[in-house]
Amino acid sequence: MTTFVHSVYTLILALWVGGISLFTFIVTPNIFRSYGRDAAGEIVGKLFPGYFIFTLVLSALALLALPLCKSLFGQTGYRWSLLLSVIAVAINVFVYFKLHPKIRLVKQEVHSFQPLPEDSPARKTFRKLHAVSATLNLILLADGVTLLIISTAVKR
Repeated sequence: MTTFVHSVYTLILALWVGGISLFTFIVTPNIFRSYGRDAAGEIVGKLFPGYFIFTLVLSALALLALPLCKSLFGQTGYRWSLLLSVIAVAINVFVYFKLHPKIRLVKQEVHSFQPLPEDSPARKTFRKLHAVSATLNLILLADGVTLLIISTAVKR
């Protein structure tokens, strides 16, 4: 049973890493290359709620599955995995419930970024919030990759 749960845990991590990678490096850049900035922002904005819940659910499932396969991990591997999983859930909760709603509010103030001057307050606020979101997204990707490496290492 523990081996089965570990396989499910590893699958969850693979979906987490694959999902973030696909959205970040393929889907979003292609949308921005294919449409104008405002239209691309609208499209990606419609995808974000599903994307954020996807990463939140996967990180929560990983955290829930981890103790069920604890016996396959060494003490250090388990502790690191637990810490990284808790961090991922915390980041995802923050992004989904706090950061993304704040970004949506700022975007409502800005109907189009193209006519806005570079130094407009709304544009500056959006840029800062977007930078935080992008940074946290990359941290979640690195977190997931690290968890996946630890998970595959315990099978050796």
